[in-house]
Amino acid sequence: MLTLFNNTIKLTANASAVSEIVMEQSTQTVLSQSNADQVLPMASTTKIMTAIIIIEDCKLDEVITVDDKAVGVEGSSIYLKKDEEINIIDLLYGLMLRSGNDSATALAIHHSGSIEKFAEVMCQRAKDYGATNSNFTNPSGLPDDNHYTTARDLCKIACHAMANETFKKIVGSKSYSGKYRSYINKNKMLSRYDGANGVKTGYTMKAGRCLVSSAERDGMDVVCVVLNCPDMYERSTKLLDYSFDEYKLFYLDENNVFMSDIVPCKIKESKRYVIKCDKNIDFRVVTKNFNKKIKVGDYIGELEIFDENGLLFCENLYSIIDT
Repeated sequence: MLTLFNNTIKLTANASAVSEIVMEQSTQTVLSQSNADQVLPMASTTKIMTAIIIIEDCKLDEVITVDDKAVGVEGSSIYLKKDEEINIIDLLYGLMLRSGNDSATALAIHHSGSIEKFAEVMCQRAKDYGATNSNFTNPSGLPDDNHYTTARDLCKIACHAMANETFKKIVGSKSYSGKYRSYINKNKMLSRYDGANGVKTGYTMKAGRCLVSSAERDGMDVVCVVLNCPDMYERSTKLLDYSFDEYKLFYLDENNVFMSDIVPCKIKESKRYVIKCDKNIDFRVVTKNFNKKIKVGDYIGELEIFDENGLLFCENLYSIIDT
């Protein structure tokens, strides 16, 4: 993960959130942050983790029978009934659009056999996604002193989840009509913000108002997390506006050919970089392999990418011909 220039924190001086962070989704480049590593409860934004685990591990068209333990669960609900039959995809939409704690319980038990076993999976999967300062004890976000995250960790989890097309489709839906259930999305950001495409609201007395939001403009996807933020929609709007006003996504195509002396060469794979909107980008090829005999795939040197303030990134270059 790359953190950009020092002045990315300037917007957060009057932050209403206890903790917040904004990242570009594909690179997890930090665009703005304040108290991003403070450990806090996260309420129903927990369900981002629950949903992506189910999507990655389960057959979404599978029909399950609702377990007794998923009936009458405390908090928001999709009102599941004992022994009701419902498919996984309808439960997922109920989880993310209506924040059903009963849906979370049903999915967790289906996946792991119990809430406790599923929480173990959540903790391990969080580490796999790069979220190392989080702990999960349940799939819904119900209050527990040992259930916590940080804005940075939650943003990493959301960035990973938003890279999944099924997840992205679910959380970007304003409404859903399925085989077994139909829902309207509670997330007001989808109708309030131009380009909004997710992801999840949350609230408990302990956690306060929490929002993970995302939006796409001009090919750049941005994910924003605010925790314990009374004006979560307004604050998220400001953070997203700042990100799109100040930054843009620069794409370096692996098919671009650069010349190192007389040797044509390329980078190994396409890359994305986040750069300031007001900066002009230039390239310079630095040759480091001066052998007369070169084969396809040999390291040739480096492509330096810089702006008027200096070097931004370097990428290795490899020959595309034999000499």
